[in-house]
Formats: sequence, C-alpha cells, structure tokens
Amino acid sequence: MSVIQPLFRLLCVLSLATSGSGLHGRNKTVSHEYCVLGAGPAGLQMGYFLSRSQRDYIILERNTGPGSFFNIYPRHRKLISINKIYTGRRNKEFNLRHDWNSLLSDRPDLLFQRISRELYPNADDFPRYLSMFEKELGLKVKYGADIGRIQASEFYGNRGYILSDQNGVNYQCSVLLVSTGLWVPQQVDFLGSDLVEGYESIPTDPEEFKEQAVLILGKGNSAFETAQSILGRASRIHLYSPSPVRLAWQTHYVGDLRAVNNELLDTYQLKSLDGLVEGRLEDIAIVRRGKNGGKRRTAKKRSQTSTKGKEPLYLTLTELLDDQNGKNISEVTGQNLPGYHTDNFSLRQPYDRVIRCLGFHFNFSIFDGSARPPQSSGARGRLPGVTAWYEGRGTPNMFVLGTAAHSRDYRMSAGGFVHGFRYTVRAVHKILEQRYHNIAWPATILPISQLQSWILKRVNEASGPYQMFGVLGDIILLRGSYCEYLEEFPLQALPQLSALSGRPLSDHGLLVLVMQYGLNRTDTLGPGRAESEWTKAWRSNFLHPVLYYYNTLPTEKDMRQRPVGWPLPRPEAIHHMVEDFLTEWDQPISHSQPLRRFLEHCLQTDLRAFYAESCFLLSLTSRTPPLFCRQGYLRKQGIVGNSQLWQHAREAGLMADH
Repeated sequence: MSVIQPLFRLLCVLSLATSGSGLHGRNKTVSHEYCVLGAGPAGLQMGYFLSRSQRDYIILERNTGPGSFFNIYPRHRKLISINKIYTGRRNKEFNLRHDWNSLLSDRPDLLFQRISRELYPNADDFPRYLSMFEKELGLKVKYGADIGRIQASEFYGNRGYILSDQNGVNYQCSVLLVSTGLWVPQQVDFLGSDLVEGYESIPTDPEEFKEQAVLILGKGNSAFETAQSILGRASRIHLYSPSPVRLAWQTHYVGDLRAVNNELLDTYQLKSLDGLVEGRLEDIAIVRRGKNGGKRRTAKKRSQTSTKGKEPLYLTLTELLDDQNGKNISEVTGQNLPGYHTDNFSLRQPYDRVIRCLGFHFNFSIFDGSARPPQSSGARGRLPGVTAWYEGRGTPNMFVLGTAAHSRDYRMSAGGFVHGFRYTVRAVHKILEQRYHNIAWPATILPISQLQSWILKRVNEASGPYQMFGVLGDIILLRGSYCEYLEEFPLQALPQLSALSGRPLSDHGLLVLVMQYGLNRTDTLGPGRAESEWTKAWRSNFLHPVLYYYNTLPTEKDMRQRPVGWPLPRPEAIHHMVEDFLTEWDQPISHSQPLRRFLEHCLQTDLRAFYAESCFLLSLTSRTPPLFCRQGYLRKQGIVGNSQLWQHAREAGLMADH
C-alpha cells in the first residue's frame, strides 16, 4: 500500500500537464495525499497529527473560521462539556480526564483553560480556542471552500476521491477524512409540521415566550436547554417524545440529559404546570382551531412560520382526523381532538408555540452514489455506517471522524463528543500510518517484571481509555520474557489487530486492558450502589479497570457472539479491579496484590518483588530464581554456584550452617 502516494502524485502531475494552461479558477485541480473535510475539532485534531507526521494534507472548511457549528449551537450558549481546571494534580495526562474541551498536542500550554476558566464555558469560547489551536500549530486550512460534491475515482487501481467546491475547484486525494460533524436538523414528517418552529431558528430572548404555553418535541439536551431558558417566562412547558427522559448520571452516557439543563424536572415532579409525555411523533398532528370552530391547517412541507400571536395550536392524533392525508381543508371540531374521547388526555389544552428539538443528522447529500457511505443501523440512521476502524463501509480509503463516527459507540461511550473523539482520531491516524506508510503502531517494550507497575500507571492516569471506556483499550502482546504495550486500540477491531497495527501475535497470547462500567443495574444514588470489597470486584458498578487474557486473537464471529453488554468476547481469564471512590487503583491489598496474582496466573511466572538478599538466596537454592531476580538483581546474567559463594552465604547468615 505504500506505493499509493507516489503513483497518486504522478497521476495528478500528468492530469495537470495534460490540462494545459486552460485552468483558470474554474475546473482547476489541486492534489493532496490527505483531504480533511471540515475544520471543526475533529478536523483540526487530525490536521495536527498529519502535520506532526509531515504528511501532505489540506483541511477544507466552507466557513471563514474553525468550529463554525459552535457559533450557532447550543442556541442558549452554555456548553455542557466539563472544564475542570483545579484537580489537585500536575499530571497533564491525568488532568485530561477532566478537561473535556482541549485537543491533543505536544504543547502543554495549548489547553482550553487559556480561553475560559468556567466549569461550563460559553459556546463562543470554543471557536476562539480552535482558532488559537490552528494558528499556533500552523495547520493547513483552506477556508471558504464549500464542497458540494464528492465522488470516488480510481487512481492506478487504488480508490481516491475528488471533492468539488463552489468555485469549480477539484481537490484530488488518495485518502479522504470526513469530519463535518452533524449539523442538518433532524425532522419528523407528520401533519401540521409546517406549524412547528425549529430549534435552529427559535428566538433566544425569554421575553418572547412570556405567558405562552409551549410544547417542545424532544427530550434531549437541546429540548431541556430550550425549556430551561424560558422556564421563568412561559406559562406552561410540556416535552413530548417517544422515549422517557434518560439522565446522564443514571446511564453514564454524556449525551443523555445533563444536570446542568434539568431544572424542568423539578417543576414537573413538584407539580408546577410543566411536564413530560411519551408518544410517537409520527402519529400526531398539529392543528389550529379558531373561536368559531376554525379550520385546521396541515402541510407536508415545513416553513419557518411563527405561531406567535395566532390562533392556538392543538396536538391531536392523525387517526382522529377526517382527512388524514392533509389534501383537503376541513373543519376541526371537538371530535377531532383526543380530549373528546378521553376527557383527561394529558395534552388537551392548546399551545401558543410548538418547537422541534430533535437533534441533528449527517449530511449525506454531498456524496454521489460512488462515494456515499451507508446509513448506520443504529442511531435511527442519522449517522454514516463505519467499520470498527472508522473507515466508511463500502467506501475504501474514506474515514469518518468525530461526531459523525459516533455510530460505533452510540449511547455506549463518549465518541460523539470532543473529550472522546480526540482519542479515536489519534487511533485512526495510527492506522493510517501503518496502512499507507508502513509505520507500525507505537509500542512500549517492557520486561515482564515491569508489566504490573506499567498497568497500574495506565489505570491511574491515562485519559484515553478513561474517556472512551469500552471502546479503546490497551493491548499487551506477550513475548515471553518481555511484552509490547500498545495504547488505545479500537477494541472492536481486535480481530484485525495484526493488519491494522503491523504487530503480529505470538504464541504467548495477549492481554487487553479496558475501563468499563458494571452491568448490574442499581440505583445510582441509592444505598449499595458501590462495591468496596476487592474479592467481589466483578460486581463493581462504577468505572473500573478490567483485564482480559486471550491465548489467540478473537475472531469476527467471536466478536458478534460476545455476551450482551461486554466490549469483548469471553476470554480464557478475566480480572476486575474493584471500583474505587477516588478512582485511584494504587492500594496494595485491594488493587496491586490481586492484579499480580492474575498476571502470574496468565504468565505462569512469579512476579513478586524481592530484596537483594532474597534474590541472592533464591539464586543459590533454586534452579530457576523468580523473574524479578533474573531481570533485576541478576540482570539476566544468572549466577554460578561455587564453594566460595556457599561459604559467603553461610557467614552472612543467609543459609543454615549444615
């Protein structure tokens, strides 16, 4: 695969030469090895890694600055990404566990805290940080390049991509990295949807909602953010969606409702006019009803029509309407409303406004048939389908980064958010280096006697597995007296480990270190919510380290048939390190000793630490001294017994005189 780049460059030179001097602005062709589409956080993060590797790349951004999504969203301008500056630690890697906004770099000062010190920062601060990141690292970004079409093309037998912008400029690349995020508002077709306002266009001044009854479609963070902003002005706020509200502190999924937005739960549970209702959006209709019976208005196309100051809006069910297709205009009577049939119907009162807050989806429209990735099977098809190593399914050499790649861990981990996908982007870059440049996945070579201490170091400070729990894990390739330690490999790609990392498996097997939550469903704030007894570590509910030992690599079939909720198939041996209130796994009895026993079982060797005198004694009395002595005290040289050494040992009191 390493020959792709020279062939690709030769093709581009030939295409430019044959085009002659007629390339003036329109139909101009520019070639790069890598094209990164989008200068949001994922695009800039990949740009940093490509720049550090000295690769030929360009970042294409349609707007005039980076992170343009955050110039608009969230609409009420408070981020819900934690910016915890004061951790009591000076360890940069550990602090990234609690810094959800900074991107990764080798610059210890290039952190978000230079822009804001607020725990939940203002959204305007994030584009400022991204601009600082781009400029100080000198990343190659072309602004004002609005890509309207992406097509696949064959370059000497290898698939590449051509991206066309609004000026007719074509960008040819052998590898396409899509980091456009999600910005197209998610909508649902139902009768009367033209009467609904969108989250993307509603006014943000709470005074415009004074004394109004508001129905919000959705129960995610955008819905609750909107509700919270008008809570003190609106007369009544109801939230309607198919699913009950999911609280992040219960599910451990940061995309669920965060406490910073949930004040309406108080007014609902304490019966202060607000509330939550469940129902299918496809089954509803929004109608107007005038004072004299009125007429209903329905349409299949949407507009930004405001309902302010107009007749009240009613929520009804399409099955109750005389004309369910919306082709004719007919009278709306009481019989068309659910309250006529069930007089205590929850949403029987009229509303002044109905607002749609259903999130966003990926923009598939810019891809033609040759380059379009399929829709994901999960996340209601809002995301592109990608492989376990983030390559588009059916689109070779096109990788999806950032929020758009969240289908791999939707509702399971943090891959849809900056503090998660900064690590998956780094993992993809390592895969690119191996596939296209024959540079193996970085590994730390460790003597087996040092493995335990290295594992403890990782579980106590590493931010990647901590944030991308259950998705990225450390792989330990066992080689007998030593091991190769690979950090933050995509767990679902484990069957392809050798091909993706460039590091083969030996007969000694491998260990996989994962951070994961327990599967026992408990009251997250109730008694007994945590396990403190190390002998029952497998019952841990909170985030904790788990080690899996395999003799051979799991297969694709093994991955498909793994137990429900498990990140990996059943191993030959498994070890849970008991959850810890301080998330500090460094205690000798509860953490270190059980880990050592597990490693000794898997490695079939003694990993205990000894004093020099003990190693000396064991060297004289044992044919095979413990590994610690062989690799440490004896420095792998061994010791030859003779009469002088025996005499010295007796005189020093290390051996009995008999």
